[in-house]
Amino acid sequence: MDKFSSSELIYFVDLAGTFVFAVSGWLLASKKELDFFGAAVISFITAVGGGTLRDVLIGSTPVGWMQDINYLLIIASAMLATVFFKRIFEKLRRTMFLFDSIGIGLFTILGVQKTLGLGLSPVVAIMMGTISAVFGGVLRDTLVNEIPLIFRREVYATVCVAGGTTYWLLGETSLNDELRVIITIGLTITIRILAVVNNWTFKAVK
Repeated sequence: MDKFSSSELIYFVDLAGTFVFAVSGWLLASKKELDFFGAAVISFITAVGGGTLRDVLIGSTPVGWMQDINYLLIIASAMLATVFFKRIFEKLRRTMFLFDSIGIGLFTILGVQKTLGLGLSPVVAIMMGTISAVFGGVLRDTLVNEIPLIFRREVYATVCVAGGTTYWLLGETSLNDELRVIITIGLTITIRILAVVNNWTFKAVK
């Protein structure tokens, strides 16, 4: 069997992250007692909102999910799975948290990669990586009248900035892309878990 390239690995993990984000959107919509259409909109926006905003800002159009039907199929599968197995997903919150952490790490990397590929500066690339990872959640929370997670004191967007910076810095070394991806996602997961376990927060603005 041929060895997966880093781009193939990232693609499949990206689809998995899209699935998890779509599930999280549906679960929140269900908690808010939205109807089927409302839940579908929230699920879709959670899954692709960040990437869509990133692509529009850097002028990469049509945006990613419009060029690959697999993303729409994955989102639709997540919606159906959540409808039929909602209780199971609710019981797997720790597992979902892990995949969410993997997802934000990966979406950060994808944003950084795509932006650097267009010749934009590393600072802008890290910003776009963060947007990729968190703004689907921002749109989701805003639409259901919640304060977005990145605007609370919880360490979340900062993790994406750290991950994006790490991925870019490692690009200045001789490490291959597979190791850069693994190290960056590992760092993202570690910081995110430590922040939750140790209740790391930022001070509220007075």
